[in-house]
Amino acid sequence: MTDLPAHVTANPRLGSWVAVADGVVEVRVGKAELGQGIATALAQLAADALGLPLDRVRTVAPHTGLGPDQGLTAGSLSVTQSAPALAHVGGVVRTLAGPTASVDDYVARIAGLDPALDLTDQPAAGPVAAAAVGADVPRTDLPDKVLGRPRYLADQRPPGLLHGRVLRPPSVGATLRSVPDGWKAPGVTLVRDGSFLGLVGEREADVDRGLDQLARDVDWDEHDLLPDDTDLPTWLRSGSHEDVPVLDEPGAPGPGSPDALRASYSRPFLLHASIAPSAGLAVWTDHGTHTGVHVQSHSQGVHGLRDAIATTLGLDREHVTVEHVENAGCYGHNAADDAAFDAVLLARAVPGRPVLLRWTRPDELTWGPLSSAMTVDLQATVADGRITSWSHELWSQGHTARPGYAGNPGLLAGAHLADPVPLPPATDPPAAGGGGSTRNAVPGYAVGPRRILGHRKTDSPLRTSAMRALGAHLNVFAIESFVDELAAAAGADPVDFRVAHLDDPRAAHVVREAARLAGWGSAMPEDSGRGLGYARYKDRGAYCAVVADVEAGSELRVRRLVVVADLGRVVNPDGARNQLEGGATQATSWTLKERVRMDRRRLLSGDWELYPILRFSEAPEVVVHLVDSDQPPLGAGEAAQGPTSAAIANAVHHALGVRVRDLPLTAEAVVRAIENTE
Repeated sequence: MTDLPAHVTANPRLGSWVAVADGVVEVRVGKAELGQGIATALAQLAADALGLPLDRVRTVAPHTGLGPDQGLTAGSLSVTQSAPALAHVGGVVRTLAGPTASVDDYVARIAGLDPALDLTDQPAAGPVAAAAVGADVPRTDLPDKVLGRPRYLADQRPPGLLHGRVLRPPSVGATLRSVPDGWKAPGVTLVRDGSFLGLVGEREADVDRGLDQLARDVDWDEHDLLPDDTDLPTWLRSGSHEDVPVLDEPGAPGPGSPDALRASYSRPFLLHASIAPSAGLAVWTDHGTHTGVHVQSHSQGVHGLRDAIATTLGLDREHVTVEHVENAGCYGHNAADDAAFDAVLLARAVPGRPVLLRWTRPDELTWGPLSSAMTVDLQATVADGRITSWSHELWSQGHTARPGYAGNPGLLAGAHLADPVPLPPATDPPAAGGGGSTRNAVPGYAVGPRRILGHRKTDSPLRTSAMRALGAHLNVFAIESFVDELAAAAGADPVDFRVAHLDDPRAAHVVREAARLAGWGSAMPEDSGRGLGYARYKDRGAYCAVVADVEAGSELRVRRLVVVADLGRVVNPDGARNQLEGGATQATSWTLKERVRMDRRRLLSGDWELYPILRFSEAPEVVVHLVDSDQPPLGAGEAAQGPTSAAIANAVHHALGVRVRDLPLTAEAVVRAIENTE
């Protein structure tokens, strides 16, 4: 057979995908529900692929011992990667088990299929008419969440449960100097391995009190390693780098080209800032011939986490099982994998007892992987109202340090063990996977010859990894802000200027439609402005245009965002709208408020006062319009980030006549920009 879906070829056993329990077909998937509604969308795809009513299909969370390995749940790829795989699986099942006289008989025949059957050498029936796909199906995960049922990992209470906490070093790079001899605290057991310190106990209150006491009693060796957070662009450009060339076309402006217009843009380090801290649950067991560990985690990639745990501890990976259980959602690589490994290390000290490990709020906000600070230099030439050449040069840390990156387990506690596994610098996904630092660095416009170059910093003490959109957020913010500046230099309307440089009709359509729906060109109240941002995510994903209405009084307030997206064929329109609305709201928070603060030794953003996020009272109205399309699905989750931030900045310029190029757009940043123009 030819042209089989890659995820079927990698996971050819029927039993990895399909089983029957209680008269319902369980579809095992490798994509995790992270709060984005993917379990519902995949159930819709599976129901249509199998030719079953939606109520006879249930998706099962990723599990290294039962389900397929589909890699990470990341990059807005869950539908695009899973849809063809589920279509093939369903086609094979319909060939082997149907047609039948009733749904019950059909399900019974599915139950009788050989789970070892090889999907790659079986004929697959063609697609059937869509019944579930395209409908606003209510999300299957929400009832438990709304009603407060114990669905989350942190809610688990298996028999014999012990609670665990880990004492993190007080600062980046600190190592444990000493623990008092015979240290004890009521109701807890101390676990130590090198600079790794943890506590386990029957009662959570005892563990929390013990953690406070341990923090007071131990001694650390600390050093000043962190950069000056008031001048991150200079720091990013200093030290050692790995060059990431993308394009260098003849005629593109070089550094300092005298004929080019130029501008620089930046953003600070950002946090995932999950509302609930990360957690992990592990049971360490002795099977006589070998040691095994069973882990529950809200990881984005259970197979990668399994391999990282096995590598760090010298276990056979067949003896490590990881299953996904929901907890606080994430926007990329947060602390879920680290919390899972913490639980494993604590469980190793108390074999046979399950250990539920939860991070503290300060740990979540200061020890989870950061999203890298970035800075960009842009240059362009303009003649006769058109952009005639373009240069984009950026500096960033890498955007992935997930388990297994660069051949390294990548687990935080691994670097603290007596036999440490150091954490090398973050890297980037390959260009074929969308890149990282240089994601969306190529403008989506006809701009003449282009020079695109990235510099990935390799000598930072700060751990960075993937967060929603990776480098695309700052790259799109910079490009779309600069396009507005070029439109002003050309004396052109920003919408007309963009459309004149767009060769893709789908791109031009979302820009025009967003402008139309937002009332582009209509009168605005005093001290208010309207701005536009556009991008096609990863240059091959969803098309998204955003128009922001901003009020610039004593503080900046985003009043409304109009989001227009072409996602190709949409599986669940309501879910897609939710994703775009959530992404735009989060980007608003990044744009107006979020910034990791630090001194030369510690990250200081350990609570919601020191790392403020957008409040409900500050959230803008978000209007989402989906373009009707029968083209292949493109994913929605990360499309709105860059366009939203750019639209807000462009609206601020429209309102105040001042260009703020450094995020976040705080009142202080606006005042500095005004002072710099005087």
